[in-house]
Amino acid sequence: MSRVTLSRYLIEQTRCNNTPADLRFLIEVVARACKEISHAVSKGALGGVLGSMETENVQGEVQKKLDVISNEILLEANEWGGHLAGMASEEMDNAYQIPGKYPKGAYLLVFDPLDGSSNIDVNVSVGTIFSVLRCPDRNGNDGDLGEEAFLQPGTEQVAAGYAIYGPQTMLMLTLGDGVKGFTLDRELGSFVMTHDNIRIPEKTAEFAINMSNQRHWEAPVSRYVDELLAGKSGPLGKDYNMRWVAAMVADVHRILTRGGLFMYPRDSREPEKPGKLRLMYEANPMSFIVEQAGGAATNGSQRILDIQPTSLHQRVAVFLGSKEEVERVTAYHQE
Repeated sequence: MSRVTLSRYLIEQTRCNNTPADLRFLIEVVARACKEISHAVSKGALGGVLGSMETENVQGEVQKKLDVISNEILLEANEWGGHLAGMASEEMDNAYQIPGKYPKGAYLLVFDPLDGSSNIDVNVSVGTIFSVLRCPDRNGNDGDLGEEAFLQPGTEQVAAGYAIYGPQTMLMLTLGDGVKGFTLDRELGSFVMTHDNIRIPEKTAEFAINMSNQRHWEAPVSRYVDELLAGKSGPLGKDYNMRWVAAMVADVHRILTRGGLFMYPRDSREPEKPGKLRLMYEANPMSFIVEQAGGAATNGSQRILDIQPTSLHQRVAVFLGSKEEVERVTAYHQE
């Protein structure tokens, strides 16, 4: 039986669903970059890529060597193809300008080059998250692309996906018509479709949250988690299991595979910040994927994809996964 590679799937989308050819090429370039990152990650200590740099990113977090390597791989792979007007990365202060010697395209690429990189030294799954937006009409302005071009709500995404580097390397992708999963066949060097029309069960008995932050949570989150932990004897009437990898890619991948709820709420330690995760690089693309798979995603009070960004590195609280539980914890916030 013929196997559907990522390239074949994208070509068929161009023929049947009017997916623009330049978007198809862009996704293929991102996928090739993810294969290169996967190779670097798999080398581990043998490749001299473990450990930290002596630098911090814009969020004040110490960068791992693989953070920097992954960021460079994505920039170099995508800057010359003529599909992009600009890029933005969690690891960079400002928008990345396409060098003047290369043509510019109609799209913007936003990415977290290596999500969960704090786990890389202990050989736990990490990943790359990306989002594609259309570049607003600049009325012939060929100068530097400003931050404002990227500040679009998640509903404006034309594609989003993530690669997870674990026992297998997988690419999960949505073009706005459902979610497909592709597994890297290392012998062929190609991503091959292995998961078609992924759906998240509406009900679940699994949740993911960092319990060590419990004392800092807001009241609605404490109430909800207390009910989960109460199990069959509590108001929800069933036992729940907790699973926490501390890498968003890994936790969301588990939810796409078998259902569940992922929570990263705001807390009282930094009250001026509305959450920990980044809206543009993590919350928006993951929310797009989760919704396309039948799940839901909110910040506790509103749909994440409806949030109007105000800055490139804006943070947000995140509740996403199986619809029933997302709606329940959101209702507790609204009460």
